[in-house]
Amino acid sequence: MKFSKILIIKLFFIFISSQLIFNVTKANAAEEIKIIYSIFSRTIKVNSLKDFAQEGNSTKKLKRILKATGYKDKEIRSVLSKNFEIPITIASKLVYSEIGNVFLTRLSSIIHPPRADDERTGMLALRASLVQGINIGNGKINMINFFEAYPTKTIILDVKALSKVMNKVESISELLDFFTDSPLEKIKTN
Repeated sequence: MKFSKILIIKLFFIFISSQLIFNVTKANAAEEIKIIYSIFSRTIKVNSLKDFAQEGNSTKKLKRILKATGYKDKEIRSVLSKNFEIPITIASKLVYSEIGNVFLTRLSSIIHPPRADDERTGMLALRASLVQGINIGNGKINMINFFEAYPTKTIILDVKALSKVMNKVESISELLDFFTDSPLEKIKTN
């Protein structure tokens, strides 16, 4: 179960960092997140995740998944509810920039719509989810807003692809610093 614990933490980090970078309008709303690892998968309902983040209530299925992380419910709720403030204009500039396109393309191998055969489809969905999530949150975004703004009913989270990315990064704080400080400062001055 140690692998599951690391996986869930990495998953939450990717969603948080992706929320800082993307922006586009909403066509539908995600209803579930399907976590896939090899031939195994688990599905989490977005509404049950939202209820857990806001009220602390969880279904039996969600409790099992959260228990596998090894983290306290309070810590997970904090991660899900943490707001990041970013003006839509800056987010839009960032997601359409060269670095934004590279980041979205890489992230689209981890988080993407079902049956997406190309990176572009995943990239567009991520961009839309970030922009609409910021709109939903009135200039702020958190993981729940990101999920609610995702333009397909199901979000696929590929754990194997997530693990590959995380193995290339020395630390989560290093990656977060890079994506929150450097690009935003450069865009603010342009």
